[in-house]
Amino acid sequence: MTLALEISQLNTWYGESHILHGVDLSVGKGEVVTLLGRNGSGRSTTLRAIMGLTGARKGSIKVNGVESINLPTYKIAHLGIGYCPEERGIFSSLSAEENLMLPPQLASGEAGMTIPEIYAMFPNLEERKHSQGTRLSGGEQQMLAVARILRTGARLLLLDEISEGLAPVIVQGLARMITTLKAKGYTIIMVEQNFRFAAPLADRFYVMEHGQIALTFAASELEARMPALTELLGV
Repeated sequence: MTLALEISQLNTWYGESHILHGVDLSVGKGEVVTLLGRNGSGRSTTLRAIMGLTGARKGSIKVNGVESINLPTYKIAHLGIGYCPEERGIFSSLSAEENLMLPPQLASGEAGMTIPEIYAMFPNLEERKHSQGTRLSGGEQQMLAVARILRTGARLLLLDEISEGLAPVIVQGLARMITTLKAKGYTIIMVEQNFRFAAPLADRFYVMEHGQIALTFAASELEARMPALTELLGV
């Protein structure tokens, strides 16, 4: 299996606080991997560390075989990574379509999705393309945040709590989106609190506790691992 991401012995700090303690994690090209864990377990920090958005980092983070631990954030993005943070980052002064057009194409060699392709996947966004970014519903803003990444040509997607606080019908739409993107060969790492949303989508799971990987298993092992998951997550 060709690895899109390989993390070994990753330690991360915010100021004096040591958050990640020797995290080992790998994701194959075309895989969907979900990071599970309680709040404060280090899941979102792992995504931020991949992008270089934390304080000090030590260890190794290879993106498509390229060591990125000492690269600045903008160079990490140009390795073909798209990061969708929990807060979405929609600009209120721009229309939905202006938000969509904002990021440049990455220099990773992959062509991004065209605007017609994006609107075919997210018809709501086409209907609302002239609306102010922050006048969109929460679900539409989430779709816009993901669509904006797809236009850049990023093929490794880091999605942080994309289903949080959204109506069930919107969450179902996001699940269909992830299934479609996987079929197109995208690699996806999701941080999710919504276990029911994540469980049917992921190929593999990593469970984090106290800034470390406590458990890892394949989707085929999910039923057998439920007792351990219940203890770690309280699901």
